[in-house]
Amino acid sequence: MEYYLQLVLNGLVVGSIYSLVALGFVIIYKATKVVNFAQGELVMVGAYVCFSLTVQAGIPFLASFMMTLAFSVVLGLAIERLFLRPMIGEPIISVIMVTIGLSTVLKALVQLFWGTQIRVYPQLLPQDPVFVAGLPIAPVYIAAFVLSILLFVVFSLFFKYSRHGLAMRATAFDQQAAASMGIGIKNIFALSWCIATVVSAIGGVILGNINGINSQLGQLGLKVFPAVILGGLDSLLGAAVGGLAIGVLENVCDGAAMQLLDLSGFKDVAAYVFLVLILMIKPYGLFGTKEIERV
Repeated sequence: MEYYLQLVLNGLVVGSIYSLVALGFVIIYKATKVVNFAQGELVMVGAYVCFSLTVQAGIPFLASFMMTLAFSVVLGLAIERLFLRPMIGEPIISVIMVTIGLSTVLKALVQLFWGTQIRVYPQLLPQDPVFVAGLPIAPVYIAAFVLSILLFVVFSLFFKYSRHGLAMRATAFDQQAAASMGIGIKNIFALSWCIATVVSAIGGVILGNINGINSQLGQLGLKVFPAVILGGLDSLLGAAVGGLAIGVLENVCDGAAMQLLDLSGFKDVAAYVFLVLILMIKPYGLFGTKEIERV
């Protein structure tokens, strides 16, 4: 029993990071109705930029982290202005193909500048485990979980109470109505990409401190996708719940397959099996908005 409780605990930590990346998917989809398939590569770029500033440039980690967030804002603005804004009014499949192309370009640039070998962040927190309910857990895992939850609360308050957050929600609900009320749709799109890029970079830095980084980190976007579908593509709460659920599901299924069947690698399959089941039962996810068409 203790073995499975440990798997659940580790799954919650990993799932909190999935939730953060899923938040980026949801923010862009809510404002633009576009599924950003470059989300994982944005995580990777943020992780590499912070690593480069901290290790290669020798800048203290906290300053590097803040500079990475500033870089992410600029990157988000550049992506929206150069690649997405010219696509306004084009078929949605064309916009999605642009994000797929963007993911390939970002991955190629990372491999060009940093290579493909694993890079390790300097140790920032003690390695001695902390015991939670009698179960050992690394301090960096606790820090990752607390930071992810804190960021989720901050962004939830932003969308609920701030002027720009309300404008983004209005745009997501009806772009034409929002524009008629004087909301700058293009500015909302740019803000959406900035926030998505920033939360992705934060997720990348957290993962870098846990597992190190390499050019395969971009695949995290596809790994998080089942969490987004489970929660609902347009639901912030769904992103949180979906991320935690998929994180726990992966760890428990992988651990059970290893213990009972002596099979490894089930972690990468479990989420997608669950995704197929969810799509068959609830196509809009647990908290997604069900679109009603009248004929």
